[in-house]
Amino acid sequence: MKNVSSVGSKKISGDIRNNWMTMLFVTKKRYRCFRKQSHIDTCTEAFRDLENLGFEFGEFGFAVNHVHLQVNVPKKYSVEDTEIILKSNTAKRMFERHPGFRKRYPKGAFWSGYEHYQSTGVRNLEESTDYLRRQQQHHGFKVIDDRQQTLQVFPPSGDAA
Repeated sequence: MKNVSSVGSKKISGDIRNNWMTMLFVTKKRYRCFRKQSHIDTCTEAFRDLENLGFEFGEFGFAVNHVHLQVNVPKKYSVEDTEIILKSNTAKRMFERHPGFRKRYPKGAFWSGYEHYQSTGVRNLEESTDYLRRQQQHHGFKVIDDRQQTLQVFPPSGDAA
């Protein structure tokens, strides 16, 4: 009879498990901060900057006063640690890029204490993605595109006197 063991001594290089979660963060006092595209871009950029810590992000769904996001949490972080890291980094970036937020949030707390998170398996990842993509229709608002546009440069024509 052959002796079979399910325990291996070789460590797998790189974690192949996933820990996908769908999270919801709400702005303090439910102020309507995500009506402008520049605010959405700043927040998304701040989330993406955390990819160097091992976080992996899927879809983002911004509503007027909250954001839904899919994140694959590295195994070294708890859910509480993840929430603190994500909220503090995005709040810091929002206050740096949009100084007017200091008037609305004088104590520096951009996010409320409310949070919602749920584990998102491979089977319901598609459902979650569809829901996040439909946030504007679901909440019935339109984002104002306030980003600075670059002008098309036209070559000088004929008489440029």
